[in-house]
Amino acid sequence: MQRAPVTAQNHKPRPELAYKTDSYRVSTVTQIIIAFAVVLFLLVQARFLLISLATAIILFSLTSDAINSIARIGIGPVRVPNWLASIVALVLISTALLSLSAVILSQANTVLSTTLAYTDRAPQAIASMFAWLGPDAETAVLNSVATFDVAGYLRAIAGQAGSLMQGTVLVILFVGFLFAERVWFGTKLQSLFDDTAQAEKVGRIIGSIIHRVNYYLLVKTFVSGVTGLMVYAVARAFELDLAAALGILTFVLNYIPSIGSIVATVLVALVAFVQLADGTMTLLIFLVVGGIQFLNGNIIDPMLMGRALRVSSFGIIISLAFWAAIWGIPGMFLAVPIMVSLMIVCSHVPGLRPVAVLLSREGLPETDSDLDIAAPKASRASAR
Repeated sequence: MQRAPVTAQNHKPRPELAYKTDSYRVSTVTQIIIAFAVVLFLLVQARFLLISLATAIILFSLTSDAINSIARIGIGPVRVPNWLASIVALVLISTALLSLSAVILSQANTVLSTTLAYTDRAPQAIASMFAWLGPDAETAVLNSVATFDVAGYLRAIAGQAGSLMQGTVLVILFVGFLFAERVWFGTKLQSLFDDTAQAEKVGRIIGSIIHRVNYYLLVKTFVSGVTGLMVYAVARAFELDLAAALGILTFVLNYIPSIGSIVATVLVALVAFVQLADGTMTLLIFLVVGGIQFLNGNIIDPMLMGRALRVSSFGIIISLAFWAAIWGIPGMFLAVPIMVSLMIVCSHVPGLRPVAVLLSREGLPETDSDLDIAAPKASRASAR
């Protein structure tokens, strides 16, 4: 039987097939948009629960890493049982979180009461900064600033801070349940993938995330603590009323990359200007605190961090903006750990590796060889 000659017309796509392809693409894009909108809605509506859960996971990973190190070292021939170490860790975490929450709330009340005492003086002090533009400009600024209900804003912020203790209790409960489940984590991972090699790789990825996030938090805690102490010393030297509160706020705000240090520096300068009403002294305090922030944030912090973070600076700013819009101020604190975790996961998923390249600092995301750093930790966690 003679075959029909092959022509270009035989290979021309049929209109109904092209229509189906376009319809499939439109349907896929629509489903992605709807799914993204649903996820955003859930992130916003369940923000309190999800923020507490994310914080609990970070604390659990920090403590779990420490427990593994303690169990590996031991005390002579005697090794600390895993259950005892977990209970001790939970008690220490609960004590630290409750104490920290109490300190933050007390300092917030101190800042509120002191700031309210300066509320009447603040508009005149701010307006005097624009005196060099002329009396008309100074009067305009004074009238504009006087319309702000500063006391109302401060009371609203204090009301939000009141929910901190509730979040602390919820975080403690989450950490307790995570400690109870960590013994079976390796078994669940093995059953989930039903493939020893795949389960081992996932365990190593989780170990890498824990290693890098823990290192980031430890370095950030050290640098933020040193910065807070130095700012406290400067505030005490200039006899500012809120020296302790400014030191604590600087310590807390420095966990927010880039933006936190700027806000802390401006906050110290504003408090100094309102209290001292001296532009020269305020400028001097601003320069000293700004120098401290620059030294610790741009020299010491990168030197200690090294290549452990590997994330893009622009990506950090985008992550800060996104999570701040979704979760507010707590989202800004969690933005970097979430971004590091996302980058590491995308690095080991072939289809998502371009995302990891965009998120990485030098376009060189993590490779499988980098997982060897965290492999022993993941193996010990699975073995327990």
